[in-house]
Amino acid sequence: MEIRYSTHPRDAKHYTTEELRKEFLIPQVFVPGEIKLVYSHVDRMIAGGATPLDKPLRLEAGKEIGAEYFLARREMGVINIGGKGKVILDGEEYVLDAREGLYVGMGIKEVIFESENPEKPAKFYINSAPAHTSYPTVKIDINKANPRHLGSLAQSNERTIYQYVHPAVCKSCQLVMGLTVLEPNNVWNTMPCHTHERRMEVYMYFDLKENDRVIHFMGEPGETRHIIVKNEQAVISPSWSIHSGVGTSNYSFIWGMAGENQTFDDMDAVSMDDLK
Repeated sequence: MEIRYSTHPRDAKHYTTEELRKEFLIPQVFVPGEIKLVYSHVDRMIAGGATPLDKPLRLEAGKEIGAEYFLARREMGVINIGGKGKVILDGEEYVLDAREGLYVGMGIKEVIFESENPEKPAKFYINSAPAHTSYPTVKIDINKANPRHLGSLAQSNERTIYQYVHPAVCKSCQLVMGLTVLEPNNVWNTMPCHTHERRMEVYMYFDLKENDRVIHFMGEPGETRHIIVKNEQAVISPSWSIHSGVGTSNYSFIWGMAGENQTFDDMDAVSMDDLK
């Protein structure tokens, strides 16, 4: 498990492109045959992917967590963006097709990931945050998720936000997680932009073709920077940073938040006049 430390905005504005990418970009979320996780000290969020091939993958706690098992004091959200697979929780199987998700509560001791077909492996994207109590495991497909249609073609940002792990869908301690799909010919997300001092967020971009990119904007509103992002890469966004992207084509992304509250609309809007 890779460790990423918190960064003060005063320091981040001096970073080179290479330093920005090293601190905030997760360049490879899915590694075939492995579980790859990044432990961020920003709200103790863990983000990463499990890509099982011909052998099951078991989620271990590791020294970084310092617990007997991964979910001893944590909760977890999982969304599959690959082929059909299953997540086995203390012996109970949950089959997940593409864009189907799972909320897993604190206290589950054994977590195993499997792919139905190694030639078309499942790609389980994972977000995990500390938890204070145990809530029931819930399977969430895109039809059960809470949809919010936003934007317009005129503003190049027509999209549907599907809230998976969210109070409108299931109970969780602090984790909020969902999937946003941009309509064809739309390329902007979250612009005009915002911050939320009370929560951090991770964006994982996917559904991008090989030569397409997303320019992800970050930093304080008056001191912005950008990171060029490929398909199936993620960006860690501290609470003080804007988080917005524009693509060379339409795309999808999974967002996950952790922090003080679960109020999706609790945002500090940034005026376009204040954006620099």
